[in-house]
Amino acid sequence: MRTAEVKRRFLAHFEANGHTVVPSAPLPAIDDPNLLFINAGMVQFVPFFLGQRTPPYQRAASVQKCIRTPDIDEVGKTSRHGTFFQMNGNFSFGDYFKAGAIPLAWELSTKPVEQGGFGLDPEKIWATVYLDDDEAIEIWKQTGLPAERIVRRGKKDNFWSMGIPGPAGPCSELYYDRGPAYGKEGGPEVDEDRYLEFWNLVFMQHEITDVKSKEDFTIVGDLPKQNIDTGMGLERIASILQGVDNLYEIDEVRPILAKAAELTGKEYGKRSGHAASESHPDDVRLRVIADHVRTALMLIGDGVTPSNEGRGYVLRRIMRRAIRSIRLLGWQEKALPILLPIARDCMSPSYPELATDFERISTYAYAEEDQFLSTLKAGTTILDTAITETRASNQTQLSGDKAFQLHDTYGFPIDLTLEIAQEQGLQVDQEGFRRLMADQRNRAKADAAARKTGHADLSAYRSALDAGGPVEFTGYQEISRESRVRALIGEKGRIEVAGEGDFVELVLDTTPFYAEGGGQQADTGVINVGGGRLEIVDVQQPLPGLIVHKARVVRGEVRAGETALSEIDVTRRKAISRSHTATHLVHQTMRNFLGESATQAGSLNAPGRLRFDFHTPGAVNPSVLFDVEQQINEVLLRDLEVNAFITSQEEARRLGAMALFGEKYGDEVRVVEVGDYARELCGGTHVARSGQLGLVKILNESSIGSGVRRVEALVGLDAFSFLAKEHLLVSRLADLFRVPGEQVADRVEQTVTALRDAEKELDKLRAQMVLGGAAALASGAKDVRGVAYVGTEAPEGAAGNDVRTLAQEIRGKIDAARPAVVAVTARANGKASLIVAINGAAKTRGLSAQDLVRAALSGRGGGNADLAQGGGVPAGEAPRLLAAIEQAVADKA
Repeated sequence: MRTAEVKRRFLAHFEANGHTVVPSAPLPAIDDPNLLFINAGMVQFVPFFLGQRTPPYQRAASVQKCIRTPDIDEVGKTSRHGTFFQMNGNFSFGDYFKAGAIPLAWELSTKPVEQGGFGLDPEKIWATVYLDDDEAIEIWKQTGLPAERIVRRGKKDNFWSMGIPGPAGPCSELYYDRGPAYGKEGGPEVDEDRYLEFWNLVFMQHEITDVKSKEDFTIVGDLPKQNIDTGMGLERIASILQGVDNLYEIDEVRPILAKAAELTGKEYGKRSGHAASESHPDDVRLRVIADHVRTALMLIGDGVTPSNEGRGYVLRRIMRRAIRSIRLLGWQEKALPILLPIARDCMSPSYPELATDFERISTYAYAEEDQFLSTLKAGTTILDTAITETRASNQTQLSGDKAFQLHDTYGFPIDLTLEIAQEQGLQVDQEGFRRLMADQRNRAKADAAARKTGHADLSAYRSALDAGGPVEFTGYQEISRESRVRALIGEKGRIEVAGEGDFVELVLDTTPFYAEGGGQQADTGVINVGGGRLEIVDVQQPLPGLIVHKARVVRGEVRAGETALSEIDVTRRKAISRSHTATHLVHQTMRNFLGESATQAGSLNAPGRLRFDFHTPGAVNPSVLFDVEQQINEVLLRDLEVNAFITSQEEARRLGAMALFGEKYGDEVRVVEVGDYARELCGGTHVARSGQLGLVKILNESSIGSGVRRVEALVGLDAFSFLAKEHLLVSRLADLFRVPGEQVADRVEQTVTALRDAEKELDKLRAQMVLGGAAALASGAKDVRGVAYVGTEAPEGAAGNDVRTLAQEIRGKIDAARPAVVAVTARANGKASLIVAINGAAKTRGLSAQDLVRAALSGRGGGNADLAQGGGVPAGEAPRLLAAIEQAVADKA
């Protein structure tokens, strides 16, 4: 049974039992500040379990894409653990509890295949329950599971949480006995390789905080005992149903692993699901490749791109581990163009978008491999230099800070550093490296802790939300609104009254004010309450459905419960709406010219201007930007109608509406379309017709990260004003050059070229002037204890290269048999520099250019025995430097 079929049967079973099928949330955990990625099926339902939001259904089922990275270094060493996995889950929100969840799980697991079930042998199924959960034990017995196959276990095994503050509870897990070929008899407590866990039923009874470990946490409250969260490991159940040893043998992983083995000439053998021990490193590396290539595909598919921070860094690390692993196995060519399409073919039966969006996905993946291969080449060169320096200093150990620099700055893997160093007969200070890595992790944890809010510090907002439910936004239809002040929130929580000069947060029952979101800046304006008046400076949505107005009381006082009249700044709203509609046009037009992979990565819609970030591997040609701008303004001339409507996600996809990566949408979505030109999911405000934008002017395009570019543009009057200023500038230049406006650019280019040519000629003349006196200076060398010494100051304005050449020219014109030292100083930007050159005869007298420079500059300076330089002292010290060199020659000669 293919994995996609396992997924289909799971969802069909629960849909037939009254569950709403909910799509997988994107892998980036956009709604939880504690998580980089979704790591469990229940994450997207946390607000329902905590009572922050009212679920639109009482029963739900999903197959959630998940990523867990804490044990990334252990991937491949066991047969069960991977980075990416899929969690089949069914959930109850105040509807059914243990007596409902347990029979549903048992029925699907044991129902015959021909009837839509998984057809597992009921005689091979075991269950574990929490120590004191007698209720669950009785229900299992009622389903037909004998007592001898029901095992009580403690907190570590049978109490579930996300590992952070939030909902949690006792659980009951299902295990399948795969037979004596996989290990010892005795149940899950004896051997969890033989008895393979495939389903975990969590009875969500508690809310916990202060989570230190799986066994160390604090229960802060009880949740309604009708909440169920179950998770069936899709890869685990697929391996059982496909009769294979482990997750690396299932249909979604095995083809990638097999191709990697074929490329490298390595043999991957089944070993009854047991750990791939350190005695089989090739098997481990093959598993790493298979797991990480699939994970990279899924991450890029959900909009993550390689970078040096956050989610992008995790992706980069995963991809580089895969690339490095296959190179260590002997494959030196590019690997991802071969392996990634295989991963696509494995996963697209479950996720068709991976096939339709493969051009974008592969563009980023292949570019990252190219970049890493360059990194490996550069890192090897740097490491070779470090090894040479270590040997030259008679050391046998490469320093930890050098290994850390290679790892942190150049992305050079530590194990590759260890391997190359060992080949050269050197050790690496691994303890020092680990200490620096720990310091870095501690800093990262401290930063994360500073950002962490958990689910416990939003009580004032939750209270306001609970008091009246979601705040109705009426700003699509109106610019003013009368409503009631539901709550006032000060620095320390809810308050009843705020006076003149106070800053306060205001929650209304309904509001026309748009809360910042989707790249659109918030509305501003005023709210009049009784005899008081507030100036609205920002509007945010700290909890889904709760709109909060940040305001300053400018007159009188404001009390909770009073009637309020809200009035937005219409001029600002219209300007922002023009920018937002323009952003949709920029997005669509970029895709028209650059392809479907040019998807939005971020945006800012402000009055009169916009910023649009998009995915593309390289810079956009200026001619393309010109064409993009022209096409957008042609759309404005067509004066297309802008229409917004609510529909289902499925219908929006059918209509071709673009959705943004990283955004989480509900079952119903708002679609904004600009005629037949652009169609996108969006909750923002827009103009009524495209002609109301007036004009869009793209200002510039630049890089803001690996594979992400940014364009900035002006809209409406701001665009007209910019072009008017440009016109005045061009007119002035045309007058100065006495040419028509269209010839200004050519004339400026000619002038710049002429200036550059003139500067080159001046440089030549300066060099000739500097070097012209070399012979005379050499002939006038002073004898200092048998050493010909020349000390001189270069003409003011001499370039650094010319000063160095002068010293070498003077040295070259002195008889080579005569020991010679030449010192030249130069003044520039208020500082004096010094260059010293000596010949071979002087070196035989024990002189060194580097030593002489350091003697004059109190130990500073660099170079070698023949030629050295230094500087950084005040310009007035130039004569002193020459005198110091002469004295040093006299002392050492």
